[in-house]
Amino acid sequence: MKLIISSIILFFCLKTVAQDSMSIHYKIYDTRAKQIVNIDKIIADCEDADVLFFGEEHNDSAGHYLENKIFQALHKKYGEQLALSLEMFETDGQLVLNEYLAGFIDETRFAKDVRLWSNYKDYRPMIEYAKQNKIPVIAANPPRRYVSLVSRRGMKSLDSLSKDAKKYLPPLPYDTLSGRYREKFIDIMQGSPGGANPNVYYSQSLWDAGMSYSIYKFLKKNKRKKIFHCVGGFHTEEKLGTAAQLQMRNKKLKILNIASFNDKTFSDPDWEKESYRGDYIIATNPELKKTF
Repeated sequence: MKLIISSIILFFCLKTVAQDSMSIHYKIYDTRAKQIVNIDKIIADCEDADVLFFGEEHNDSAGHYLENKIFQALHKKYGEQLALSLEMFETDGQLVLNEYLAGFIDETRFAKDVRLWSNYKDYRPMIEYAKQNKIPVIAANPPRRYVSLVSRRGMKSLDSLSKDAKKYLPPLPYDTLSGRYREKFIDIMQGSPGGANPNVYYSQSLWDAGMSYSIYKFLKKNKRKKIFHCVGGFHTEEKLGTAAQLQMRNKKLKILNIASFNDKTFSDPDWEKESYRGDYIIATNPELKKTF
């Protein structure tokens, strides 16, 4: 009997170690409480929140691990209240995404009919979990062909699109967020090809306006839902970009944001220096292998 009990204890200990093996590669800091916290604190704080943004680095192994872990923890806590929203799917792919989640088409067909990101493997665990647990998933991003059109011809080019095409876009004209967000974008784009072209910023703004509108529309129809939105970090850092666009659409929404990023000072992060980024900042180990 003692041998059996010891074996059971060892099994659960090994299982716990396996589940938490990534914990050495990330640190979570609550910028309001000014202390290091765990995922449970984020989940509890979402009790009164409508939207939780996770601002990722697209190739960050620890970031993708945490997205999935937080998503599942939110579901265990809030159940049917939860919906997932992703930058990685475009609005004109919503029907196909819904059909896959409902089991009407298989994954091979799904992959062919939706324009999957090249690193879809990083997001697949969330999609499969959503499918298994019947969690709605919002294909949030405007179609890239229209974002590209704005880059080439400017915002006014969208006016000439058909009514069918405009169904996949936010209401026109969309806001372009002057001020801090625009200044940050210009600074980042300095010296890059096309960086001086104002249309590039307008295309960036279309992403933000489009994603915010996708979330806004969903919440308008599903008032008791909580949204977990995964997106590139720049789109929601400082609650600018997509977060700001969403807040403009509904000032009553309570938004929380996570900024997750590789930090070269991972062993001893300067939390105060980075605290402007979000409600929670996650420093991840830069030595961890990238997903691409």
